[in-house]
Amino acid sequence: MNQAAGSSATVDGTQAEFVRIPFADTSLYAVPEGADDDAMVMLSDILPTGYECGVLNGEVQPGDTVAIIGAGPVGLSALLTTQFFAPAKIIVVDLDDHRLEVARQFGATATVNGTDGRAVENILAMTSGRGVDVAIEAVGMAATFGICQNIVGAGGHIANIGVHGASVMLHLEKLWSKNITITTRLVDAVTTPLLLKTVLAGRLKPKQLVTHHFPLADILKAYDTFANAGRERALKVIVTNDRAPAR
Repeated sequence: MNQAAGSSATVDGTQAEFVRIPFADTSLYAVPEGADDDAMVMLSDILPTGYECGVLNGEVQPGDTVAIIGAGPVGLSALLTTQFFAPAKIIVVDLDDHRLEVARQFGATATVNGTDGRAVENILAMTSGRGVDVAIEAVGMAATFGICQNIVGAGGHIANIGVHGASVMLHLEKLWSKNITITTRLVDAVTTPLLLKTVLAGRLKPKQLVTHHFPLADILKAYDTFANAGRERALKVIVTNDRAPAR
């Protein structure tokens, strides 16, 4: 079993029937008997990425106002896990109304469709001009990073999760006096034991991020579905090896 879409990693992927894992004794976690397979797949990457790179790096605190820019699977994972810390407001920004509806179902207190280019204006209005305490960038584009710079308040955090393939503009002429923190990080899954316990206790339900399943033989259809996520209303796509032996 594996995810149908990977990240921009520099090593070979693992979308195969069988996989050899180097140093498995120090890098894998045993799946408890009876655990839900879909939830466990989300624990392999998506959930710890949102939590570690977004929520923990953003240092979310009780009572904070948090904005998550991007309601894809990673952004939604940040939405689910930022609620561990009881923020006062969670604002989610995206261009897709369906994903924004999902964000509201997952606990967002407000959503903004940024199609009209007024996301910054709307968020500043929601915060009486103060901006947000934590801005989580979960897309990896210059425009979304720019939104984060324009909405972060004094003393706030910008936690970058998105994988940027091109340069972005850093507006220090506006930020230098705000005492902000900008963080980046690659997920190392150090929080997997914590997240696993939370999932098994029923307090965190990452299975709801999964919208589509495909057998390994249909992996090209899986990629096509994920590539057209808006049309297909896809979040996470799971590819299963139906011929694999039972655990």
